[in-house]
Amino acid sequence: MNDAAASSTAAVGEDVLVTTDGGVMVVTINRPAAKNAVTLAVARGIADALDELDARDDLSVGIVTGAGGTFCAGMDLKGFLAGELPYAGGRGFAGIAERPSDKPLIAAIEGYALAGGCEVALACDLIVAGRGARLGIPEVKRGLVAAAGGLMRLSERIPPNVAMELALTGDFLGAERAHQLGLVNRLADDGDALAGAHELALAIAANGPLAVRASKRIMVTSPSWPAEERWTRQQQIVDGVFASEDAQEGPTAFAEKRPPVWRGR
Repeated sequence: MNDAAASSTAAVGEDVLVTTDGGVMVVTINRPAAKNAVTLAVARGIADALDELDARDDLSVGIVTGAGGTFCAGMDLKGFLAGELPYAGGRGFAGIAERPSDKPLIAAIEGYALAGGCEVALACDLIVAGRGARLGIPEVKRGLVAAAGGLMRLSERIPPNVAMELALTGDFLGAERAHQLGLVNRLADDGDALAGAHELALAIAANGPLAVRASKRIMVTSPSWPAEERWTRQQQIVDGVFASEDAQEGPTAFAEKRPPVWRGR
């Protein structure tokens, strides 16, 4: 929404930091000494942050990133060996893999996004990465399986044969190549991924919030709709948007040559 949202900073526990400003929430995994490996506390913190993002009308977009120059090295294996499962909030692994936010999410990647860390990025809608970043699902190298969405989502985002190679070899994918394949939306200089993600987030947040949310919902869910129901199901989603105050405000602002003032209703 165009009304500037109040900025705030909060810790959802020491391992997850949350800031909000200008309609954008930034969720930072804050375990740099452990390469931001995901623990149960991290999963709960991310799940709580996404619950807040979905609930707040003044927030339009979320960014997920990692502290200390690394996005996320995956599941904390020490915790796993001790019997800890980092699933939370009905959202699955890392509090995001099975049920991301209803609102757009951008992964801002520096350094490594590996195993579960890559799956966290794949749970986001868009990716901005530093040129030196590396992504991958190397679980097979540890006798494990990328079961937090990597095997399902990766082949939807890049050519299936390339995804198959990455899944079976466990090899990494550089950010430059990931950008060429369409997995990474925007490249940034190393150290500037979060700034690039914030620029992208503000471009999204400038638009009608109801329209943005409906657009994401249609794009995410429509591939599974039966062909004969696609137009009906889409109409059920867009009817509320076209009947909203925002749908009147957008064209009015255009005609009056001024920025729209979105109300989210």
